[in-house]
Amino acid sequence: MGPRLLQYSDVENAYDDPERIGRLAGLIGALRDEDTIVVGTGDNTAPGVLSLVMEGRQALDFFERVEPDLGTFGNHDFDHGYGATREVLRESPQTWVSANVFREGERFGREEGVVPTAVVERDGVRVGFFGVLDPATPSINPKASDLTVEDPIEAAERAVAALRSEGVDRVVALSHLGAGDDALARAVDVDAILGGHVHSDRLERVEGTLCTRPGANGTALLEVELGEEVRGTRHHVETGPCDERVADALRERMARAGLDEVVGRVEEPIERSEELTVSGECRIGNWVADAYRWAAGTDVAIHNAGGIRSGPPLAGEVTLADCISVVPFDGPVTVGTVTGRELRRLLSQASNGDASFGESDWWHAHVSGLRATFDGTRVESVRVGGAPLEPDAEYSIAASRYLFETDHEFPALTTAHRVGTVEVQYEVLAEYAREEGIAPTIDGRLGRAERKG
Repeated sequence: MGPRLLQYSDVENAYDDPERIGRLAGLIGALRDEDTIVVGTGDNTAPGVLSLVMEGRQALDFFERVEPDLGTFGNHDFDHGYGATREVLRESPQTWVSANVFREGERFGREEGVVPTAVVERDGVRVGFFGVLDPATPSINPKASDLTVEDPIEAAERAVAALRSEGVDRVVALSHLGAGDDALARAVDVDAILGGHVHSDRLERVEGTLCTRPGANGTALLEVELGEEVRGTRHHVETGPCDERVADALRERMARAGLDEVVGRVEEPIERSEELTVSGECRIGNWVADAYRWAAGTDVAIHNAGGIRSGPPLAGEVTLADCISVVPFDGPVTVGTVTGRELRRLLSQASNGDASFGESDWWHAHVSGLRATFDGTRVESVRVGGAPLEPDAEYSIAASRYLFETDHEFPALTTAHRVGTVEVQYEVLAEYAREEGIAPTIDGRLGRAERKG
């Protein structure tokens, strides 16, 4: 039969739901046998509420119980600074593999045991692994801005050559490239690419190579058989047994964190699934953008859909922990100025055509203080504060610090536009909830042009 791989990825805020992370651990335990290799493919320490409080260390409860064989980095695994990342590397039981991440001239984490490749033998079969990270990481994560992330295909070619020279029987990539997995599959000779980064699930072949993604937030586990035919199976975590030891450890951390302050109440539950937030105007997107504009006192606000994390609907009493779970990042809401012409350009970048990640039909913008009409992805008209947009006028704008610093989403907004900051994003949401309540509506601020004829 050959070795079996169990893959988890982008666990992120599953730690905020102790039963879910307990079921992920329980399912791994139920499926694991002596021929199994357990691997993680990035973003398995952050973001999330507990992640923000514990700086990623809450993942150790899961790692120590599951004892994965291998793991690789995701962009969010650097969210809390290099010191926190290194501590997790030192204390976690798995071997960390990374072929293309460097800092100050040496492989990141080398002193903590990070290696470019690793070989694991199961059922008499030697399986070689290497890890690769999205090269955009330094520009999408401010805490990783001075990392050097080499071209993943060049790094993969070196890693595959090294593994083949060791006489391995199979080669598997642990990837956090997202959409870049297709190019990797076409460029290098590997048996499977176990991927992450993009949160949609995947189980398909690219020119004969099996490419996988479990999806996000600990909802699924993928099983890959490295037999004569490489094939995969998706397991839903909700059907698995709960490892109460893991769940109890996370419950205890949640209780100690003191995040149960009620900041507001929701009468009509507010959905916040990824499918919803990347599909256009929605209540959660309007609430976040409105909060930023309210706190900053600006003309308009814009927020990226991917910055709103999915989770259970906001319903009934809303706590500080709930606010953190919506935007679990410690960057401040940032204020800038743009011309009307630049604002129009920003809105034109709301479609996935101008983003470097995500699916082709994703919508990236949530806005406040303006109404925009689109003809497909083209901006048809814009009104700010009820008045037509003036190309040469200046408008104040609020957004996350990330949007001012990255060129991978809304590149028309840059650090040159920045003039100041207010509070951390989740603190803005909490204060807005306390002062203004939580009752967002859909009001047509992002509309479609009516076609005549």
